[in-house]
Amino acid sequence: MGSSKVAVLDLSGTGAALLKNKIYPILGGLYLAQGIPTYLLLVALPPMMREGGASRTAIGLFSLLMLPLVLKFAVAPFVDRFALVPFLGHRRGWIIPTQLLVSLGIAVMAFVEPHQTGTLFVVALFITLLSSVQDIATDGFAVRRLTAQTRALGNAIQAGAVALGVIIGGTSALVLYSKIGWTATILTVAALSLLPLIAAFWMDEAAPLERPKGETKARIGLLQFFRRPNAWLILAFALSYRASEGLVRGMEGTYLVDIKVPTEWIGYVSGAAAATAGLLGAAVAALIIRKAGLPATLILLGGLRSLCFLAFALNAFGIWPGIAVALSASAFQTFIRYMELVAIYSFFMASSSDSQPGTDFTLLSCAELVIYLIGASVAGYVADKLGFPALFTISTLISVLGVGLSVWILGKMKPDAAAAPAAG
Repeated sequence: MGSSKVAVLDLSGTGAALLKNKIYPILGGLYLAQGIPTYLLLVALPPMMREGGASRTAIGLFSLLMLPLVLKFAVAPFVDRFALVPFLGHRRGWIIPTQLLVSLGIAVMAFVEPHQTGTLFVVALFITLLSSVQDIATDGFAVRRLTAQTRALGNAIQAGAVALGVIIGGTSALVLYSKIGWTATILTVAALSLLPLIAAFWMDEAAPLERPKGETKARIGLLQFFRRPNAWLILAFALSYRASEGLVRGMEGTYLVDIKVPTEWIGYVSGAAAATAGLLGAAVAALIIRKAGLPATLILLGGLRSLCFLAFALNAFGIWPGIAVALSASAFQTFIRYMELVAIYSFFMASSSDSQPGTDFTLLSCAELVIYLIGASVAGYVADKLGFPALFTISTLISVLGVGLSVWILGKMKPDAAAAPAAG
């Protein structure tokens, strides 16, 4: 990505960098604008619908809203090639219109009763499709603007924005719903989802976002990724590094319920406390990457994740019993997960080209998400057939193997491949 990046300001300390480099508040706003609607749909909407009289079967179908997030790589080349509203700029020409429509879609939900699941699903699918397109454009902008020196902090800001999205779109929406009801809550969230969009008007899409000399529209596409050096190794990393996580996350809440953890404790750990841990974890990850480098950070976090899964296994076997152990493992896993997001997204960005940044990054993030969803979908079956001890043991082994494969992949690539910008 080399010459197309904004020059790095030589500042001492993260705080000074945050104040001097406007890319950080811009990215924070853009990712928060996506996070609020996403976690309204994924976290707050199901319990609100259930209390409003929707059936469990209908609510379960809302998991299909994840499909646009998995399949968005198919439209990523189109977003990289063309601007939806050219006079606003390339990426901004996608971000501003889609976010306006997303907020409008949320506002429409306010006038649909929570038990009207068919209508709500159509509106929610409309919102998710638009958010997926917006995400491609935002990721493409981030890849082009972040350098090897600013990438870790930029991705920490992204993870922090996701955590804030959990708080505002998920936890706060549920609290508001209990106080002011469905319509007022949804309209409030619709208004809040517009505020971070102010960041889009700060986006500078001048020369750095022009295509490299000689680049043509025809050269932008999914196949272009696979024609680059180390493409299959990079994809193998995306498919293997967190392959174990879906198995644990898919059954974590169920396991806690089965060992008699009060539901309000589970909500606290997975809600506001998880988001707070996410903010801290993202900052810690950025510091570790800065000090130890990205490859070492990825290996360290994978090892810590494996230890966390081992704690679940020992707890399930009764070797290390107690609710406190299970809750601690759950909280620590959340902390590690946000740190991993910073590290792997930094790796994906470093591995994305200038000519099609949104396409490359989206392809890798979708690959990682697909493996996570597969694990989450089979976790219940494995737990039913083999029990929780076996599930967590298998997860630990897959995690360890994933770390080992990551060591091999990073060793096969050039030493600076995970830290230096990739060539277009």
